[in-house]
Amino acid sequence: MPRGADWPNRGVVSDADSETVLDGRLEPMPTLVRDPQPAEFEALLERRRRLGQDRFDEVWEGVLHMNPAPSGRHARIEAQLLALLQTPAAAANLTVVGQFNLGKNERDYRVPDGGAHRDFADRVFYPTAALVIEIVSPGDESWGKLDFYAGHGVEELVIVDPQEKTVSWLGLEDREYKHLRKSRLMELGKAELAERIDWG
Repeated sequence: MPRGADWPNRGVVSDADSETVLDGRLEPMPTLVRDPQPAEFEALLERRRRLGQDRFDEVWEGVLHMNPAPSGRHARIEAQLLALLQTPAAAANLTVVGQFNLGKNERDYRVPDGGAHRDFADRVFYPTAALVIEIVSPGDESWGKLDFYAGHGVEELVIVDPQEKTVSWLGLEDREYKHLRKSRLMELGKAELAERIDWG
């Protein structure tokens, strides 16, 4: 995630280890740290940046969402998806990539697990993509990104759930996503993709 000395102060939401007591039991919950952030928190952000632990962080309308690195199973499925999409995407003149920053700037962007671009160029922020891949992790926000992706004109969205062993392929119609059986961008469908994944 791009950061530097000019990184703006902002509220921070972390889904990591925060807990609260509900009905006598501890439940995980997001934590909002309001500006000005304490020095200890700034030190935490700097340490995460230095160690490369902020690569999957996102900013949702000015609020930092701290995301941990994915599990080994998640990463294994991600590698498979990128390989499986290479040939059909290339035949459709699309360039497949791993994680990237989808958004216009550092104040509001998401980091999908991969995607495909029509006119690929080396840059920090990509205003849109032809296709975006999201791999669901327990408790993550994959399904909460649909409005953002639709607002940025992402044509298709593939959401893979390793726990349920399912693939959802969505296409943008009238500013919202509808389920598709087959991609409109390339010769591939959700059933074929699901069959080719080694869910491990």
